[in-house]
Amino acid sequence: PCLVLYHIYCSQNLMDSKMGHASNRKRKAPPSPSEQSTALTFSIIDRLGVLDDVLSLFRQASLNLRHIESRRARDDSLDYDFFAEIDGQIPAGFIEQVEALGGVHVRLLQEAGDAKAGGVWFPRSMRDLDRFASQSLSAGADLESDHPGFNDPVYRERRAKIAEVATSYKAGQQIPRIEYTPDEIATWGVIYRKLEKLRSTHACEQYRRVFPLLVEYCGYAEDNIPQLQDIDEFLHGHSGWRIRPVTGLLSSRQFLNALAFRTFFSTQYIRHSSMPLYTPEPDVCHELLGHVPLFADPEFCKFSQEIGLASLGASDEFVDKLATCYWFTVEFGLCREGEGEVRAYGAGLLSSFGELRYALGGDETKPTYEPFEPHVAGSTEYPITKYQPKYFVCASFSSMTQKMRAFSLTSDRPFHVAYDPLTEKVEILDNPKQMAAMVQRVMDDLSVLTGVLAGQKW
Repeated sequence: PCLVLYHIYCSQNLMDSKMGHASNRKRKAPPSPSEQSTALTFSIIDRLGVLDDVLSLFRQASLNLRHIESRRARDDSLDYDFFAEIDGQIPAGFIEQVEALGGVHVRLLQEAGDAKAGGVWFPRSMRDLDRFASQSLSAGADLESDHPGFNDPVYRERRAKIAEVATSYKAGQQIPRIEYTPDEIATWGVIYRKLEKLRSTHACEQYRRVFPLLVEYCGYAEDNIPQLQDIDEFLHGHSGWRIRPVTGLLSSRQFLNALAFRTFFSTQYIRHSSMPLYTPEPDVCHELLGHVPLFADPEFCKFSQEIGLASLGASDEFVDKLATCYWFTVEFGLCREGEGEVRAYGAGLLSSFGELRYALGGDETKPTYEPFEPHVAGSTEYPITKYQPKYFVCASFSSMTQKMRAFSLTSDRPFHVAYDPLTEKVEILDNPKQMAAMVQRVMDDLSVLTGVLAGQKW
């Protein structure tokens, strides 16, 4: 089964976390698309009624369309390309029947139950991420019995109200502002002050450099909880990254898919005030104090997006490996800087006073360090109810990106993808014309750089 996202925050006996196996929390993730759907593309030469003819064959075969989208065909001999996701398997001879209509070409990307075929449904544009808004595994007032706010009806009602914001949000809209209560701001302040003591000595250079800018431009302060809209504008101006609200837990596939679009899903509600140093789920303290500062760093963003791109259409097994790499880097990663000093860049550490000290050798019990290698980290088991016994240390964010890019090539996905920052869409690189266009873009950039270098006086 896919991994499920968790945030566990405590400065004593528990740790911050983003991902944990569903079985550890007695919550089962929804079935992966690879287990229950078929994905295919069909391309047509435009003529009167051709699309209706194709769809009528779907109806005759009792095939339920879960998703369909169109675009101008990239092949000059055709007019339109369609991507379709269908419940279950297609009957024998169906593809031949469709192509017999004439002027229609069908390509099977993935058949239900065959994860190795790849091609499970995945978002192709920023707006496709809206589909995840209603698919979180828990949200709003739905709390488990171990949650500090389980028996607090006022807290549950407040949570449900804040979750409504994420449910109704669509890509491109302004993120509604939350008017946080004095009690919520006080809870934020406890955590903010605790972490402030360790920021200069334990956080990586990129985190330390960005944090003052968040104070200046996004209102980071012990007596103010920043708004996602202000953070979104700040990040987009610095690194091209986006942040958007989410109601609760997402499957690891959904969460990682969003990273491919330079987008981070963030909760807006805060933990229960009775236990300010603990929460068994995502909350705004972990997101804003742990994750946001690093998403203003372009090199870190490249690495995060590389994991996201590798997750698109990948098998469940490979997504599990990517999610585990995410755990040991974006959540609990360490790096070397200066003269070899170890510093934290993982959000699970940077938002946890206790584990941040422990990870950098502040306790009698010392963890072990290991150089980051995706093929090793992706297969390493980890606990979710205690501090990590092992941390992976990187030399730089750029080296991590290169290693992750090489690791993604070991996926059994039968195609490659590329992100177009101008259109904020993902393209499947499956024909020579696309690849030629991509090469041309690289050549154009190289031409500009060559001109700049030629005019320099060194």
